[in-house]
Amino acid sequence: MSSTGNGGGGERRAGSAGSAAARARLRRAARPAASQPSTGRRRGTVTAPEAARPAQPAPTLALPEAGARSGLRSRPGRPFPGGPGDTPSGLGAPAEGSLLDMLKVAIAILDTAGRVVLWSPAAEELLGWPNELLVGRRIDELIADQEQVGRIRAAIQDTLRNGRWAGHAELRDRDGVPIAVDARISLLVDGDGTPFLQVSLAEEEAVRAIERDLAVRDALFEQSPLGIAILDTGLRYTAVNQTLAEMNGVALEDHVGRTTGETLPERAADEITAIQRQVLATGEPVIDVTLASPVTTRAGYRSISYSRMTDRSGRVLGISGTVMDVTERYRAVAKVEHARRRLSLLNEFGSRVGDLLDASRIAQELAGSVVPRLTDHSAVILLQAVAHGDDLPRHGHDRRTSLLQLGTASVQDGPEVDVMLRRGARITFAEDSACGRVLRTGVPELLSGADQLDDVTYPGDPKMQAARDLGVHSMLVVPLRARGIVIGLLLVSRAGYREGFDRDDLAFTVELADRAGSSLDNARLYARERTAALTLQRTLLPQQVPQPTGVEVAYRYVPGSSGTEVGGDWFDVIPLPGDRTALVVGDVMGHGLRAAATMGRLRTAVRVLAALDLPPDVLLRHVHELADDLAQGPDEALLATCIYAVFDPATARLTVAKAGHIPPVLVVPGEELKEPTRTGGPLPGGAGRILDLPSGAPLGVGGVPFESIELKIPEGSLLALCTDGLVESRDKDLDVGLGRLLTVLQQSHASIQAACEAVLDTMEQGREPDDVALLLARLGHGQAGTPTAGWTLPAEPTAVSRARRLVRSTLAEWHVEALTDTAELLVSELVTNAVRYASAPIGVRLTLGETLLVEISDPLPDPPRERHAAEADEGGRGLELVRRLALRWGARAEGIGKVVWFEQALEGSEPDES
Repeated sequence: MSSTGNGGGGERRAGSAGSAAARARLRRAARPAASQPSTGRRRGTVTAPEAARPAQPAPTLALPEAGARSGLRSRPGRPFPGGPGDTPSGLGAPAEGSLLDMLKVAIAILDTAGRVVLWSPAAEELLGWPNELLVGRRIDELIADQEQVGRIRAAIQDTLRNGRWAGHAELRDRDGVPIAVDARISLLVDGDGTPFLQVSLAEEEAVRAIERDLAVRDALFEQSPLGIAILDTGLRYTAVNQTLAEMNGVALEDHVGRTTGETLPERAADEITAIQRQVLATGEPVIDVTLASPVTTRAGYRSISYSRMTDRSGRVLGISGTVMDVTERYRAVAKVEHARRRLSLLNEFGSRVGDLLDASRIAQELAGSVVPRLTDHSAVILLQAVAHGDDLPRHGHDRRTSLLQLGTASVQDGPEVDVMLRRGARITFAEDSACGRVLRTGVPELLSGADQLDDVTYPGDPKMQAARDLGVHSMLVVPLRARGIVIGLLLVSRAGYREGFDRDDLAFTVELADRAGSSLDNARLYARERTAALTLQRTLLPQQVPQPTGVEVAYRYVPGSSGTEVGGDWFDVIPLPGDRTALVVGDVMGHGLRAAATMGRLRTAVRVLAALDLPPDVLLRHVHELADDLAQGPDEALLATCIYAVFDPATARLTVAKAGHIPPVLVVPGEELKEPTRTGGPLPGGAGRILDLPSGAPLGVGGVPFESIELKIPEGSLLALCTDGLVESRDKDLDVGLGRLLTVLQQSHASIQAACEAVLDTMEQGREPDDVALLLARLGHGQAGTPTAGWTLPAEPTAVSRARRLVRSTLAEWHVEALTDTAELLVSELVTNAVRYASAPIGVRLTLGETLLVEISDPLPDPPRERHAAEADEGGRGLELVRRLALRWGARAEGIGKVVWFEQALEGSEPDES
C-alpha cells in the first residue's frame, strides 16, 4: 500500500480499491461469526462494501441537520450495540460503572494512508463524528491546523517505522470544540500482510485524573506509616503494604492469597477475622478498635479499622483495612487513667478519714482503701503512743519500741491471712530489719524476692512464713510520718501473678502514707486532749454522791463519743439542812478542757450558794451574776443551762427552777403508797408528765427573770433530770426525745439503777455525739427520826480506810458506839472485796432503825461466794466473818451491779430469829 500523494488517477484508483478491499476484510472479521447479514446498518459498525463497488467520491464535511444532535460534548453516552442477547455464550453480563466506563477509550483503525477503516462508538461519542461520515476519509481532514496535521503524519510514519507511537494531540469535535487527547498508535498486520494502524484516544483530562488517583493510591499504600491491607470477598489478602508486613513479621508475598488466620497467631487472628466477617456481611465500618499486638516479638497495642469496598455498580469487591501501632498512645492513656485512679484513691481516702478522730479507725480505713486497687494485703502498724493518745517518743526507735498492728485488709481469707494480719497484734522486729531501718531513717523500701522478704521483721517470723505461703513476692515498707517523726509503718504486698511494685507505686504509697500520718497525728492529739479533759471533768464531778433521807438517787454520766470533745455536762446531789436535798443538773456550752474547767467552777459556785439555803430562783440569779467571773476567758461570755430542785421529805414539797434547761420529768406511782419507799426496792412505774416550768434564760444571757414552782410530791414519785445530749438528735424534735424518756420511766423497773440503764439503752443512735448526764431521784417521805447516811467511794485501796472512818464517825454521831468495832470490821471486809474486784465507784449506806442496816454496792454483777480458808491462808475469811458476826446478811442484784448487805442488832434489842 502506497502512501497518499499527488500521483496519477490510476494509482489513485488502485489505492482506493486496495483500501476498500482491506476495509471489507476488517469488517468481515469484526462481524460475529454467528450473526447473519443484515439489510440495515447498526450504529457503531461498518458495513462491508463489495470489492466491485466503484469508489464513490468522498463526502463533504457538512454540519448535521437540525435535531441530529442535542448538544456538544455533554451528549449522553451511547451504549455498545446489542443487549443481553448479544452477549456471547459463556460470558457474564457487561459490567457497568467500571474503570472503562470512567475512562472512555476511542478506537479507530486507519490504513497506512491515514484513511479511517473502522470508527468505534467511543470515538463517535468523544468527537461527535459518526462512522458513516468518516469511514474512507483521511483522518487529517478532521484537523484544521496544518501544523497539527504535519505532526500526525509524522506520528504515522514513526509508527510504520517503529511499530508504535505515543503522544498528545488536540482534536476538534464535530462542533469545532478543541479536545486534548492522549493518543496511542500501534501497527497492526492482518493475515494477508496488509498493515493497519490502531489509534487509541482518551480524553487527556480523564487520563490525568486517573493518574493522579493512582499516584495517590501508590503513595498512600507504599509510603503510609499505617499498615494497609486489601482483602477479597473470601477474606484473603490481595495486597498489603510494607508497613503491615513488618508489623506482622510476614513477608509481602507470603500475605497474598492467604487469610488472616493463616498469617497471624490463632488467638489474635480469631478476633480480627470475626471483625472482618462482620464488616463484609453488614457493610458497617469498624473504626479504631484497640487490640493487643498479635505478634509476640512486637508487644504492644494496635488500632484496626475495616470498611467494605464496592464498585460503582454496588458490587462487593472485598474489604480494606488499616492498622496503626498505638502502643505509645495506649500507654499514655493508660498512664493518665492510672493517675486518675490513684488521685481518686487519695481523694476517697481523704473523705473517709476526714472526720475521724480515732487512730484505730483511721488505721483500718487506710488498710482497707488500698486493697485490692493497689495491693493484695496491707497492714498498718502504729506506735503504742499514737494508738493511746500519748506523747510521741523523743528518742530513736529500736527493737524495744512498742508497736501495734491496728489496721489490716486482704483480698482473701484463711489461716495464713489470720497469722500474717492479726489485728491488734504486737509487732517486734530486729534493728537491722527492713522495719527497723524504715522506723529509724524514715526512708521507704521496696522489697522483692525471697531473700529481701525474709528481712522484713526478724528471722523465723511466722508472719513472713505465712506471707510466703500466700505467694507474696513484692512488698513496700513505707513510714507513717507526722511532724518529722515516724509514728508507724504501712506494709503493702502483692502475691500470685500480680505484677510487682515499681517506683511509681512506691511514690504513690508514700504520698498516701503522708496523708494518713497527718490524720493519725491529729487523732493522737485529739485523744490526748480528750483524755485530759475527761480526767478533769471526772475529777470535777461528784466523787461521793450522798443518799439523803427520803431520797434514793441513781445517776449516770456518759462522755461524748470519740467524734467530739468532752463536754461540760455535770450533776450534783447536795444535802441541805433539815434533811432536805438539792438536785442539780447543768450543761456548759462548748467542749474541751476549757468547757470542763468552766463546769468545775460553775459546780463549785452552785454548791457554795446552796450552803446558804437559798431558794432555787434566787440561787440561779446569783449564779448568773457571777457569769463574768465564771466565763472561760475575758472575751468569751459564760453560756450554760441549769436546773435546780430542792426536795423536803418532811413536807413532800419539791421546789424547782431552771435556766434554759431541758424540763424535768416526774412519774407518779399509779396507786398511792401507804408505806415509806424502801431503798433499793422496785420502781412500780406510773403516770408521767413533763413539768411545765418557766423556761428562764441560760446563765450568762439574762433578760428573763428566773422563777420557781412548788409541787406536792406523792410517795415514791420518780424525778428525772438530764442534759440535752440524752434527748436531742439531728433529725427529730426535742419533744420526741422527751417523749421517749417519759415512756421508759413510766414502765416498772427492778430498781432505780435498772431504770438508769433502761434510759441509756434507748438513746437515739443518730443523736448528737454529746455528753449525757442523767440524775434519777425516787422521792419518799421517809420516817421521822430515822438516821440515814451514804457515800460513794472510788474503787481505790484508800477507800477501805476511808469507809472505816466514815462508819466510825457516823455511829458516834448516832450515839451507837457499841456497834462501831463490828461495823468497821465488816464494812472493811466488804469494801476490800469491792475494791479488789470492781473497777467503778463503791457505794456505802447506813440506816439506823430497829437494826443497823449496812449496804455496800458495786457495779460487779457476780454475787459473792463464801469459801472456807485453811489455817495457813492469809485471806478468804471476809464473808465468813460477816456470816458469823452479822445478825443476817445477803446480796441482791441492782442495775448492772449488786448490793451486799448485813444487819447488826442494837444493844439491848432482841434479835429477830425469823
